[in-house]
Amino acid sequence: MLKIFKTSTVEKKIKKVKKITVDTWMELTSPTNDEIDKVVEKTSVDKDLILKMLDDEELPRVEQSGNATLVVIDTPYLEPGETSHIYKTYPLGIIITENNYVITVSPKKTNILSDFKQNKVKDFRTAKKIRFLIQILLKTSNYYLRALKQVNQDIEKKEKVLKKSTENKDLIDLLEIEKTLVYFITSLKANDLVLEKLAKGTIFPLYEGDLDLLEDAIIENKQAIEMSGIYRDILSSITDTYATIVSNNLNIVMKFLAGATIVLSIPTMISSFLGMNVPLGAISKYDNAFVVVIIISALLSIIIAIVLKKKNML
Repeated sequence: MLKIFKTSTVEKKIKKVKKITVDTWMELTSPTNDEIDKVVEKTSVDKDLILKMLDDEELPRVEQSGNATLVVIDTPYLEPGETSHIYKTYPLGIIITENNYVITVSPKKTNILSDFKQNKVKDFRTAKKIRFLIQILLKTSNYYLRALKQVNQDIEKKEKVLKKSTENKDLIDLLEIEKTLVYFITSLKANDLVLEKLAKGTIFPLYEGDLDLLEDAIIENKQAIEMSGIYRDILSSITDTYATIVSNNLNIVMKFLAGATIVLSIPTMISSFLGMNVPLGAISKYDNAFVVVIIISALLSIIIAIVLKKKNML
């Protein structure tokens, strides 16, 4: 999908336009070959830069080719789910050309660019290409922090559920959340390298206002890295604890069943001996012999049960 935007000089608001002109922003989301060719024809950008961004596994980096510079970052993407906020990360490429064009390319639609299209970003102009790039980086860091708050809320909810129930499904949900945090940590660390490289000022010239925004993006990105690490440690601790509880509960049940089996084996053993086809002696002459055998079996079972209980085996 190709969408073209440009900030009007009079109203200073972004609008969707039909033609590609100087200082326009082209948003490519899983584009077709015709859309890619159209952008390449108008901007003279290297086609390979766009094609590379259609790979879901593209790594964050800065790459220069011809008249354009490509900045790749990883952005969080919320997977459809009913109970938890499960995220994955997908690459977003920002291409800035020397002939005053900005192109964003992503294999999936990202919500990070929505605020720009809705005029919710202060001092946003499509003509200010470097400022636009830094604002995207800052928005990405903000989005990670918001996503981490949702993940933390999911952890707290699951912890409350696990206090009442330790079913396998609940533990699997925790593992899915932990997978999200692994994605985040890996992507945030890669984004941090890109931010630090841009901060040196060797890729793009940075003015004072741009540098301040970039420093904010770096700070928030590092904060997101730290928060992700803390939440992952907490989640690992919770998972290990409740996995131990589940295992301990199973051991308690097995211990009880083993003790009960021993207790019940006594009357079974006695009745087996008495049921043999051999003379039983004097006991067979008593009318109440059956009752006597039952009482003896019950007493022996009670005694063994008491012994097992004292040894904490029942």
